[in-house]
Amino acid sequence: MSNQELHHAIVDVLEDKKGEDILLLDLRGVAEFCDYFVLCNGTSDRMLEALGDDLVRKIRESHKIKGHLEGRGRDGWLLIDYGQVIVHIFSPDQRDFYALEDLWEEGKPLVHIQ
Repeated sequence: MSNQELHHAIVDVLEDKKGEDILLLDLRGVAEFCDYFVLCNGTSDRMLEALGDDLVRKIRESHKIKGHLEGRGRDGWLLIDYGQVIVHIFSPDQRDFYALEDLWEEGKPLVHIQ
């Protein structure tokens, strides 16, 4: 599976699960540790957990790729590492605080679902 297929599958799962403000950033040539970031908001601790758990399960089932999940919903930030695609699931407050879109402003937005 290509990174492109993977990041589109990730966006689809997050959108289906009602993730909010989904952003796919192309970081090729900008970051050395990955090619893409996918950022997404959840509205509660439980929603963050559900988004993360569902994403890991569905990508493992459909694409036979195991993501490494770090963080907890109550912390306001979950990270799922798929190698060249890294997923950040935030509470709105934590996303504003860490401002990854600003930190990686050289990245190219490929998809933005509000």
